[in-house]
Amino acid sequence: MLCPKCHSLDDKVIDSRLCQEGERIRRRRECLSCCYRFTTYEEIEQVEFLIVKRDGRREPFDRQKLLSSLIKACEKRPIALQQIEQTITQVLHYIYSLYQQEISTKLLGDQMMKRLRLLDPIAYVRYASVYRAFQEVGEFLQEIQSLEKLDNLNDCTKASTPSC
Repeated sequence: MLCPKCHSLDDKVIDSRLCQEGERIRRRRECLSCCYRFTTYEEIEQVEFLIVKRDGRREPFDRQKLLSSLIKACEKRPIALQQIEQTITQVLHYIYSLYQQEISTKLLGDQMMKRLRLLDPIAYVRYASVYRAFQEVGEFLQEIQSLEKLDNLNDCTKASTPSC
């Protein structure tokens, strides 16, 4: 590894640790020429995939674009950036497990909505309104009613009461 101080290629690894749930390795290195210590990270190189848009266009997947859309949906909600990042990571794990080079926006959006529904119902409706391109107030109401039905169903299965 090239030393950032003297540009020598001779170094030794002092310490290695797993980080980000084992997806990266953090290595502390020491340059053998100038004794400067620095940190490097090693991670698996993910095969990039293409997003297939509704109109058939294809474009490279852009994690930043997905992140910004989630940040907008979660704006002024009690959701930490770390939770948003974790949600994206979960979706990407699922996408990568499919071993496909092209992913439809529908698949990606459905996976995001599934996880947002569990994370925060308001952020979910905001995301759904853009993703599904709501045009009328009635579409918002239908989505909110479907959330309420799901919540009632979840409450019934948790309580296991005969009244449900």
